[in-house]
Amino acid sequence: MGTLMDRRARHAVGAAVRQRIPRNVHAQWNAPDDRADPVAILLDQGRSRIVELLPTRYARMRASAFAFYRGAAAVMAADLARLPHTDLQVQLCGDAHLANFGSFPSPEGRPLFDVNDFDETLPGPFEWDVKRLAASLVVCGGDAGLDHDACRALAVRAVRHYRRHIAKLARLSPFETWHSRIDLADAVAALDDAALRRRVKRRLRAALCATDAQYNLVADGPGGPRIRDHGTTEHIERFRPAMEEIFEAYRLAAAPPLSALFRHYRLADTAFKVVGVGSVGTFCALGLFVSGDGDELFLQAKEAQASVLEAGLGPSGFAHHGERVVVGQRLMQAEPDLFLGLAPAPVDGRCFYVRRLKDARMANVGAAIEAEALPFTASLCGRTLARAHARGGDAATLAGYMGDGDGFDVAIADFAMAYAAQSVTDWQEFCKALDNGRLGVA
Repeated sequence: MGTLMDRRARHAVGAAVRQRIPRNVHAQWNAPDDRADPVAILLDQGRSRIVELLPTRYARMRASAFAFYRGAAAVMAADLARLPHTDLQVQLCGDAHLANFGSFPSPEGRPLFDVNDFDETLPGPFEWDVKRLAASLVVCGGDAGLDHDACRALAVRAVRHYRRHIAKLARLSPFETWHSRIDLADAVAALDDAALRRRVKRRLRAALCATDAQYNLVADGPGGPRIRDHGTTEHIERFRPAMEEIFEAYRLAAAPPLSALFRHYRLADTAFKVVGVGSVGTFCALGLFVSGDGDELFLQAKEAQASVLEAGLGPSGFAHHGERVVVGQRLMQAEPDLFLGLAPAPVDGRCFYVRRLKDARMANVGAAIEAEALPFTASLCGRTLARAHARGGDAATLAGYMGDGDGFDVAIADFAMAYAAQSVTDWQEFCKALDNGRLGVA
């Protein structure tokens, strides 16, 4: 192992990068004349998706400018790859928009707030995630009817809290940084609005005290418990063999401690699930496991395709994209899921990773905060992204680059405003392409 630099030296390395990439460079966004057609990018992405689900994907993206932004990570990735960028590498989320942050209970029952989607994760320049988050806040604020100044203030707030939290983490030991986390209860206690604070606290208490039965996903069948068909969850017989193969391969590959736990469960049922916006069209399965006493455990198997960032950053170092996702999540998330793992070999030519099904009740608490207090959510997401980047990068170097002033905050906010306007224009063109049949669906 080579000589390690102290934090002062690493801070100086970051500061020196400003000579090559000044912070104000990040404000730039003007669509180049040869910019890739966003609709063509989405058409190309659709070729690897389940074709029957493309109408659902496009309908969800059509709903609003923010819904389109959520589904168009590949479009922004292509744009970011053409801009000047630092060589300050972190483990990127790759799709760090507002809706990909959420709340969930820690093993000891404390509500945590963290990044919760890693399908596009890849090592890359730290500012790509920051730009994606800041622009998402502007687009979301616009959908909510906020004016220009209020939308810009959201972006500035998120980046300021990102920068300040990086600076705070840079003063900690690597061990302390690795184990830092964002406690949602503590964050909610800091809300200035007393009425909102009380409402969110009530929702938190209700979510943490609720039983798993409130998932409302299980029905009694003649052969025992089965997953209830409703909304986005459906039994599709032609997918059943593949789903059973995925969960069996995952179970057999589990580490010995998890294998010991699985001895108490059997796979009782599987069902196909349509998820999210950006992920619609990928293969996703639910697995209902039950114990001898009828205790239920829900796992979710998700297809992992190539990251949208690979077009600009080069291929992932992992042959199995599920492994790319699993490693990225373990690097970035404060309390990775105990059940996070792989189906080691592709099934029907697709790579899969497995995790515990997200608790929608906890996610809804995060959504309530987002809807009623966007400025608070902006700061929370900024701090959370900083904590995630500090695990897969170096906080002292990032702090050295961003500095103590607001130059980086202002530049990213300028970019966010310009790129949000671009995204709204792209959404409008996307809607026209749907209407004229270019995307192949009505």
